[in-house]
Amino acid sequence: MKKMLLAAVLAVALSTFCSAEGKLKALILDGQNNHAWQQTTPVIKAILEECGRFTVDVATSPAKGKDMSSFRPEFKKYDVIVSNYNGAEWPKETQQDLETYMENGGGLVVIHAADNAFGQWEAWNRMIGLGGWGGRNEKSGPYVYVKDGEVVRDTSAGRGGGHGSQFEATITTFTPDHPVMQGLPKEWLHVKDEIYQVLRGPAENMTILATVYTKPEHRGSGRNEPALMAISYGKGRVFHDVLGHGAANMEGVGFQCTLQRGTEWAATGKVTIPVPADFPTAEKATSRKPGK
Repeated sequence: MKKMLLAAVLAVALSTFCSAEGKLKALILDGQNNHAWQQTTPVIKAILEECGRFTVDVATSPAKGKDMSSFRPEFKKYDVIVSNYNGAEWPKETQQDLETYMENGGGLVVIHAADNAFGQWEAWNRMIGLGGWGGRNEKSGPYVYVKDGEVVRDTSAGRGGGHGSQFEATITTFTPDHPVMQGLPKEWLHVKDEIYQVLRGPAENMTILATVYTKPEHRGSGRNEPALMAISYGKGRVFHDVLGHGAANMEGVGFQCTLQRGTEWAATGKVTIPVPADFPTAEKATSRKPGK
C-alpha cells in the first residue's frame, strides 16, 4: 500500500514538474512490426504523457502488403519522432523527409524492433548506429560491444541481430555523465525482457550509454552488449533503446524512466525529468503500469 501511495504521489509530482517546463511534441510511428505494436504503442504513449513533458500523436502506416505511397507524416511539426515501426520500406519521399528533419536538428527515438527496419537504407543505419536482421552483415558495419571497460569494434563476418530467451537483465551505466544517465545507479535490474545482441552497423558518432551482459545460459552472446545508445546525425540526436519487447516488458520502471529521459534529450539535448524514487536497484527490478 505504501509503495502504491508513493508511486501515485510521485506521478503527480512529476506531472507538475514537467508541465512547468512546457510541452514537447512527440510523434509515434507504427502500423507494421514483427512485435505487437497494437499493444505497445498505447504503452509508449502513456509513458511519455505520464510525466506531462510531452503531447503525443500517432502516425499509423498502411498494413503490410498495402500501398505505402500515402504514408508521409509531417515530421517537421514535431520535436521528436518515436519509431515503433518495423515493416515495409517507406516511400522515398518519406525517407528524404526524415533525413532532412534529422539533418536540421530533429530528434529520433528507436525502440527495440524498430532497429530491425530498413536494412538497406544507408541514412537510417547511420541514424540508429546499430541494427539487427534486415539482411545486415559485415558489410553493414562492425559488431560493437564493451570488453574490460573498452568499446570493441569487431569487423568479423556474420549476420547482425540475435537474442536468447527472456531474463531479468542487469543494466550497467557506461557513460554516467551523459544527461540521460545522470543520477541513475551504476547498475540496475531490468524486468524480464528480450535482450538484443550481436547488432551491427556504422556506429558513427555513437555513444554507448549503458550495457547489458547477455548470459550464455539464456543463449546470450556472453558479451556486454549496448542497451542504450545516443547517436548524432547531422544536427539531430537519436536515442536508441534495445529494450521493450512487449507491453509487459515496458512496465519496468527503469525502461519507463530512461525512455522519458532519452526522448527529452533527443528532442532538446537536455534532461529535466527526474529519476523516480522507485527506480530499480542492482538487486531488485521494479515495475508499474504507466498511468496507474
